[in-house]
Amino acid sequence: MGEPRQLVIALAGNPNVGKSTIFNALTGMHQHTGNWPGKTVSGARGRYRYKGREHLLVDLPGTYSLSPSSAEEEVARDFICFGKPDAVLCVADATCLSRNLHLTLQALEVTGNVVLCVNLLDEAEKKKIRIDLKRLSQLLGIPVIGTSARSGEGLEELKGAVMQTALAKRKPPCSFSYPKEIERSVETLLPLLPTGITGPDPRFLARKLLDRERGMAEKLKESCGVSLSDPLLQSLDAERERLQGIGFDAITLRDSMVQVLVDKAEEIGRQVVGTEYDPHTGIDRKIDRIVTSRRFGIPLMLLLLGCILWLTIVGANYPSAWLSTLFGYGQEALAALFAKLPLPAWVGSLICGGVYRTVTWVVSVMLPPMLIFFPLFTLLEDFGYLPRIAFNLDKYFCKAAACGKQALTICMGLGCNAVGVSGCRIIDSPRERLIAILTNAMVPCNGRFPTVIAIITMFFTASLPLVGSVTQALLLTLVIVAGVLMTLGCSKLLSKTILKGVPSAFTLELPPYRKPQIGRVIVRSVLDRALFVLGRAVTAAAPAGVLIWCMANLSVGTESLLTICGNALEPFGALLGVDGYIILAFLLGFPANEIVIPVLLMAYLQTGQLTDYSGLPALHELLVANGWTMLTAVNVLILCLFHFPCATTCLTIRKETGSLKWTAIAFLLPTVIGILLCLTTTGISHMFL
Repeated sequence: MGEPRQLVIALAGNPNVGKSTIFNALTGMHQHTGNWPGKTVSGARGRYRYKGREHLLVDLPGTYSLSPSSAEEEVARDFICFGKPDAVLCVADATCLSRNLHLTLQALEVTGNVVLCVNLLDEAEKKKIRIDLKRLSQLLGIPVIGTSARSGEGLEELKGAVMQTALAKRKPPCSFSYPKEIERSVETLLPLLPTGITGPDPRFLARKLLDRERGMAEKLKESCGVSLSDPLLQSLDAERERLQGIGFDAITLRDSMVQVLVDKAEEIGRQVVGTEYDPHTGIDRKIDRIVTSRRFGIPLMLLLLGCILWLTIVGANYPSAWLSTLFGYGQEALAALFAKLPLPAWVGSLICGGVYRTVTWVVSVMLPPMLIFFPLFTLLEDFGYLPRIAFNLDKYFCKAAACGKQALTICMGLGCNAVGVSGCRIIDSPRERLIAILTNAMVPCNGRFPTVIAIITMFFTASLPLVGSVTQALLLTLVIVAGVLMTLGCSKLLSKTILKGVPSAFTLELPPYRKPQIGRVIVRSVLDRALFVLGRAVTAAAPAGVLIWCMANLSVGTESLLTICGNALEPFGALLGVDGYIILAFLLGFPANEIVIPVLLMAYLQTGQLTDYSGLPALHELLVANGWTMLTAVNVLILCLFHFPCATTCLTIRKETGSLKWTAIAFLLPTVIGILLCLTTTGISHMFL
């Protein structure tokens, strides 16, 4: 006998119920399982075997409803209705079961092949919440399995229930009593529905068509090859008109059908959930009264950011120095190897002083801070704090006609702007998503931190009574706040000009605080984020090393191309209060922001390759000797904060928007702002000095 047919399982659930954790535990794939809503924004697939049978598990985007209000929710609905899964595995949070049951009830209207996984039983137990799983199974008419996915409890039983359900062909076991006028319309439409539809239950389909649900008619044609007949369309119009005449307009109609499911979910919840836990006096609520309060919310957020930056600054110095020394030995060994090979001298110089030197500089500068910043950031994410940041900043983004979820993408951008741009997928509104993409690079990323920290240390902290890493972290926090304020301003500008509109409403669930899984956080931060971002930066830095080496070593007459270009940019640099070499360093740093200072040193010293410095005092002396003043430092700091995104971010913007026009706008917007600010500071300085 041949291999049994593979079973396809749709994994569905509200955001933040542990759905991705279950996916990882069953399939062994290490997908990100961040503790904030909307992390899964596209379908992931993984396989597992149970009792000799292959199961394909499709992790759908987190959704609250099968009546979609976003592209991600539409993906989930379409797969459940038209993807022909053998079973739907719905995951619910045991600590808020009634709310999560709403999605399960909708799935039961589509198909009877549903398994309910009540996850996070360990957290429910801590909160003294008891759930009668047997009674819940009887009320729903489907298997109900309790799990604690983080510890693996209940997963084997879950596999068995999923396989048994997938091999069965059950009709929807639940029937709900909708208002009789709506049921009358459904009965009228049923005989007119196209034949040959495989997928959703006909009654479910009739209600969705009556409700004008987003994309339902188009999906019927695409997936089932059937179009709505003229009699059906005429009947739909007639029934909608009839219902409107008796008080069921489009909004009231949908609200009435939703309310039926909400009431049913609450009724079931009252029968199966017992608790001694009062959510109004629980520890989560007590913490939220502080961290989301008007008085303490923003200051605590800035304090946490400052602490993370301080730990990053202090912790990254020594590893960066060690890596730089190690790579220096490697360059010497590589140069000695090329010296023995029968190759022209310039080949060895290009490889060692160009490609190798540039790539290793990027690694030594980027990797240590990322290995500190990303785990710390992910710990806050796993703990459940990031949604509180979005909550605190939501009103400010609403005033800018943007989306509060943009606060989360800004946080991602602190590590890498390219990651922040990709993270904008969590924003449902296309207009607001585009605003977030265009403004993400205004917050400095990990690659710009070294330059910003160096300038702050050399030109600003020396004049303050409190010196050292604490002051650096404080000033770096202020720089980031300035970037956030400019992001809000530009979001407002875009929303009033080329991207007009009003802010949309969105659901932001504040998840319970959870003890972070330290080991998983470290592995996830290193593999999913740090090494991924580093790999993209290195890919961009290698060809940049070739270009920089050529400009430094190829001459026209007695001057290198680097010198010629720097001199040509000198008039423009003078307008901005800097010099031509600084402008050239930013331009050559387009592939990777980390190489701005090394390129600048190479230009000042005319060494022919990226040059390290023995320490910040020596670097300060060199910069002052080449004409740097406090005005120069201020303007370079402005340009660090507001200039074009790096090559990796631009490629990501092009991929996410599918448009060269929007990529160009994302490139020009921060650049123009930086130029205008430098012109302003230089003009003011010349007026008073």
